[in-house]
Amino acid sequence: MTATPEQALEQAALAGIHRFAIPTPFAVGRVNCYLIEDEPLTLVDTGPNSGKALDELTARLAERGHALADLELIVITHQHIDHLGLVEILVEHSGAEVAALGAAARRLGSFEEDAELEDEFAVEVMLRNGIPEDVTVALRSVSRSFRGWGSHVAVTRPLEDGGTLELGDRRLRVLHRPGHSPSDTVFWDEKRKILLAADHLLPKISSNPLLARPLDGSSERPQALVTYIESLKKTREMPAEIAERPRNAYELAQALWGNVAVTQAFLTLSEVIGHADLLVNEGRVREVEDGGVIRYEAT
Repeated sequence: MTATPEQALEQAALAGIHRFAIPTPFAVGRVNCYLIEDEPLTLVDTGPNSGKALDELTARLAERGHALADLELIVITHQHIDHLGLVEILVEHSGAEVAALGAAARRLGSFEEDAELEDEFAVEVMLRNGIPEDVTVALRSVSRSFRGWGSHVAVTRPLEDGGTLELGDRRLRVLHRPGHSPSDTVFWDEKRKILLAADHLLPKISSNPLLARPLDGSSERPQALVTYIESLKKTREMPAEIAERPRNAYELAQALWGNVAVTQAFLTLSEVIGHADLLVNEGRVREVEDGGVIRYEAT
């Protein structure tokens, strides 16, 4: 049976990979960073550039017997500020190397310039798709105010798609999985069947394929969702154990719609069961009887 999320985290911890849920100022809530206790001591993603995030990261490291200065390698999974905002401060404290997808290294190293170009790109897309100009001006102002949560990233260890990140006791395969962002990168420990997926896979919300400038500098608007689905198909074919637990239809409805699943119980139940039927007929899900209640689990 597939592991629950809690069991998956326990398995990862036994393999020396520890999840830190770091606070962010954004509606999405906390962001996951991972400490890999190996040679070198490695942190995957950092959280946003805020005092609260830094304090919590420092505390979580201390629980594992480490200080900021002990970090030797910082791995950045993608270009969003909630995943890289503290990197400059951490490097100042530790002298750690920084690893990230080589195709994104220049962009990550020119944070302010890149942010300005991203805003220009977003404004053009919004105007061409009917958003009033005054709204774009307001949104651009909000975007600029967010830049303080990010930081400059000097990549000293560029990574290549399909390459390997060598740590003392493990080999992580580097896999470019664009969609959520152009630079999304996942790391696959084939020996332990552990996938560090960052925002490529999210448990409770869709990993919104944000429109962004292509890494190759092309001016053509990317088809972000199309790209994301292609990446998901590649990930689905991997023998990773994606954590999930069997759920009944009501639990699935609550996970999808929260309180709406209570106030509109039969309507939401009907929609969940309808989609579950499709998955059962495709052989991707099976029904399991559990104490008189039907639960659905991945095949």
